[in-house]
Amino acid sequence: MAPFEIRTFGDPVLRRVAHEVTDIDGRLARLVEDMLTTMYGAPGLGLAAPQIGVGKRVFVYDVGEGPEALVNPTIAESDGEWCYEEGCLSVPGYTFEIVRPKQVHLTGLDLDGNEVSLEADELLARLFQHELDHLDGILLLERLADDERTRALRALREDTLAAADDQTRPTGGLALG
Repeated sequence: MAPFEIRTFGDPVLRRVAHEVTDIDGRLARLVEDMLTTMYGAPGLGLAAPQIGVGKRVFVYDVGEGPEALVNPTIAESDGEWCYEEGCLSVPGYTFEIVRPKQVHLTGLDLDGNEVSLEADELLARLFQHELDHLDGILLLERLADDERTRALRALREDTLAAADDQTRPTGGLALG
């Protein structure tokens, strides 16, 4: 079972800017392990701390080359353009074509406190940008064109209302008639 519940659209924690990590210690390493377990259980390719309600600038990822974690990441450079169908664990069930830079140069720290400098292209570059957006309180919906964002928000509100309506209906019990 995943140690954390992934926060979804409408949760105010997803709109907050995460704070820099000042102590890289055993507690952060345990948080990262639990984030990885949560990410794999979802399943997803990446997970940022705000998505589990933790306001720290750290994210985990695995694009098939093993689990990684980045602390206090920033994008130093970006280049090109790439359109890709993108989903988000915090907006489950929806995907959107989003244009982002094709390549990025990302810097940050690993869990030993060592500086990390990574060049990424296509999927990995997109993942870094997506997770950094979470650290800055930005959801992928904000990357959509105005008309598409309006349609997406309407659909999400309808889904949220339908889910709330389902929870108020009695479950089980005796069928009449």
